[in-house]
Amino acid sequence: MTTKRVAATQSQFPRGSRSYIMSRIRGRDTKPEIMVRRYLFSRGLRFRKNDPRYPGKPDVVLPKYHTAIFINGCFWHHHQGCRYATTPKSNVEFWTQKFLRNQHRDTAEVTALTQLGWHVIVVWECELKKPVCAERLAQLYEEISQGKQ
Repeated sequence: MTTKRVAATQSQFPRGSRSYIMSRIRGRDTKPEIMVRRYLFSRGLRFRKNDPRYPGKPDVVLPKYHTAIFINGCFWHHHQGCRYATTPKSNVEFWTQKFLRNQHRDTAEVTALTQLGWHVIVVWECELKKPVCAERLAQLYEEISQGKQ
């Protein structure tokens, strides 16, 4: 019983490994992004991905519909009220500041695109999980097609 208690309190990763693991996480071509792009392509929509000409380099840009889509990870963008938006237990002050900077940057990017006349849609990682994925993708297609009118 004491071994379970000790194992539960120790970190999941050896010291120094967590930083390396976190550094390997990339900001583009994530599974949620690929899922959304495949769906949009299968519905006949053509787009640009991570286009640097627009504020914030949106994950998907649909010039024909004047729509930009950001696909945000719940952890990195700290989705409010989401169970995936956790804060690591170590170095809490650093992570809190990082999440706040990410949220402020996201807000500024959406505002800049909106002021340029773009329709901006934000899709969260948790919305692409199994039980609600098909419904969210269908809703996304409707948002895009209604945005053109």
